Amino acid sequence: MQDAPAAQSAAERATYADLVALAERSELVIRARIRRQSQVSAERAPGLKPGFARLYIEAETLALIAGRSRIGESLAYLVDVPLDAKGKPPKLKKREVILFANPVRGRPVTDRGQEVQLAGPSAQIDYSPAFEQRLRPVLTELASGDKPPVVEGVADALAVRGTLAGESETQIFLATPDRSPVSISVLRRPGLDPVWGVSWGEIIDSAARAPQPGTLRWYRLACSLPSELPSSANLARDADARRLAATDYRFVIEQLGPCERAITE
Repeated sequence: MQDAPAAQSAAERATYADLVALAERSELVIRARIRRQSQVSAERAPGLKPGFARLYIEAETLALIAGRSRIGESLAYLVDVPLDAKGKPPKLKKREVILFANPVRGRPVTDRGQEVQLAGPSAQIDYSPAFEQRLRPVLTELASGDKPPVVEGVADALAVRGTLAGESETQIFLATPDRSPVSISVLRRPGLDPVWGVSWGEIIDSAARAPQPGTLRWYRLACSLPSELPSSANLARDADARRLAATDYRFVIEQLGPCERAITE
C-alpha cells in the first residue's frame, strides 16, 4: 500500500493569478526569518476563524524583494495560522518566509522592529528558492513601465456582418479606471476559424494578438471580465447582431480559460 502524497504547501499551490493578486495588494514583498512568536488571546483577536490561532510575529529582514517603501532590519506583524490536531499553533521560529505586506502608517519603529500588516490571510508563504523563482518574473512585470492597465469590465460591444456569408467583425471595448483604451477584436472569415486579439492603445490593430496565458495581459482579462457579455454593453439593435456579439464574447472568454486561484479570493 502506497503512502498518501503529502499535502501541497501554499507555495506549491499558488497560481499565477494568486501571485499577481498578492503582489498588487502589497507595497512590500519581503524575505524574512521568524525569530519569536506569541499567541494572541482569542478575546483580543477579532474576526479569528475557528480552528485558527492569531500569532504576533517578530522577524528578521533577510531581503526586500520588491517594495515602494523602506524597510527596517526587524519586523513585527500578526498572522492567523491553522491549529494542529492537538489544537496547538505550529512552531515557526527560524522558519524563512515570504511576506506580502504594507507598512503600518504612523507607528514608530520599536525595539521589536517595524510593524507591517499582511496583505491578506495567505500573505505569509514559506520561502523556497523555487517559489522565489516563480515570483520574481511576476514582480518584474508589475514594475514594468508599460504594464497593461487594470480592466474593470466591458464598456461597449458591437458586431457587424460583412458582405460575404460568414464574414463579421466584433469590437469589444473594455472599461479601465483611468480610461486607458483597451479593445478586443474578433474576426470571422468564411471557411476559417475565428481570430481574436487585444489592442492596448488608441489604435485598433487588426493584427493584434491574444495574450499568452500566465502573463499580466492575460490576467487583466481572464481575472476581470464577466463570463457573459452584459446586455447593456451590447450596442447592436438588430437581434442577429446582438447574438453575434454575445457569441464572440463567449468565444473570447473560452479562449482565455479560467482564472484559477488556490490561496486568494
